[in-house]
Amino acid sequence: MLFAVPNVSEGREQAAIMGIGQAFAATPGVKLLDTHSDPDHHRTVYWLAGGPGLLAEALVQGARETVGWVDLERPRGVHPHVGALDVAPIVYLDEDRRGAACAEALLTAARLGDEVGLPVYLYGILAGGRTRADLRRGGLKALRTIPPDFGPREPDPCKGAVLVAARPPLVAFNFEIEGGRDLAREIAAEVRELEGVQALGLWLDTAGVAQVSTNVEDYHRTPLVSVLDVVRSRARVRETELVGLAPAEALEGWPAGVPIRNRRTVEEVLGS
Repeated sequence: MLFAVPNVSEGREQAAIMGIGQAFAATPGVKLLDTHSDPDHHRTVYWLAGGPGLLAEALVQGARETVGWVDLERPRGVHPHVGALDVAPIVYLDEDRRGAACAEALLTAARLGDEVGLPVYLYGILAGGRTRADLRRGGLKALRTIPPDFGPREPDPCKGAVLVAARPPLVAFNFEIEGGRDLAREIAAEVRELEGVQALGLWLDTAGVAQVSTNVEDYHRTPLVSVLDVVRSRARVRETELVGLAPAEALEGWPAGVPIRNRRTVEEVLGS
């Protein structure tokens, strides 16, 4: 089994979120495990499970639905993005499935380019270590100066491009803190000094709170509790939040006195 974690630049309109999720899950043999939406990020993260070949089909069907709902020429929230279907990584849980994940990601990239008409940019191990941040820097306007790996050369300004990778699971984790946006940005800069951690400092208008939003890309090298220690050294943490799912081992050692909103593991969901 492999997983796909498409991130869509829509986090507010429930009809769109549900319609896109149904399209992702319409392929027989593919299961939608989790949906996480945020109105300030204006983003929805879906977790899909399925076998090789099936996830590529599911992502193509979901992409077609997504570009029918999402218009990038309208404001799309505080999260950096370059596409309506912004990222579509294939995720493998162990090295034995790495090859299958790479093949599935390349098949997905080719089909998104050929059948949906999206410029596709590879990142991670399929692109010499190029990162999402490298591709998002400067937004869609700057991305037009980089030739895509698949699909048309010029993106539709309403649909944008999509970033595709094969990767192990990362942990998308948010810290809501006491303080303002400037403090959140300062803390995010410190968090980025940890190995394998990406971070942004944001102010969420809807929630009325400052947030340090992180992606812990290697939780073996940098446990979540290490990120928590850095954040708590600078500010009081009001609440934490898991975006999507995480492997159970990624949450080992987390202090019982710090609750995690939306705490769900891959193992729990697969076993339910």
